[in-house]
Amino acid sequence: MVPESRTITKKELVNRIADETRQTKVVVKDILQRFLDAITEELAEGNRIEFRDFGVFEVRERAPRRAQNPRTLEEVEVPQRRAVKFKAGRRMGERISEGPTPRPEPAPAVAPEALAPPRRPQPPAPPTPEPPKAPPSTPGSPF
Repeated sequence: MVPESRTITKKELVNRIADETRQTKVVVKDILQRFLDAITEELAEGNRIEFRDFGVFEVRERAPRRAQNPRTLEEVEVPQRRAVKFKAGRRMGERISEGPTPRPEPAPAVAPEALAPPRRPQPPAPPTPEPPKAPPSTPGSPF
């Protein structure tokens, strides 16, 4: 039985990468967004993008065609357009064929004090003087 898939958002990826790399979410989000923007820009210019073992993105021209509106059954003309095609690379294809594997637990967060340099031992504090003791009271004295 195939496990039910779920949608992973950019926010979830940012959180996961930030946890794994111990970078801030702001930095990871900025880098990821710049990466996606660069891919989009290259494809808009008609360039082909290849990531070895991951896959290839390229733009293809789609010919104009006739289609049918499913509600009204009316025929409509679909104009020519450009579309992005992705072809998975060898390693991605192999990994997807293997199926899901359990995700490792993220590394525990390091406490800020663990990242600080070790402190020098401090000399012991001088003992605090005891308050003076009251003289013993004498019989018949009001004090």
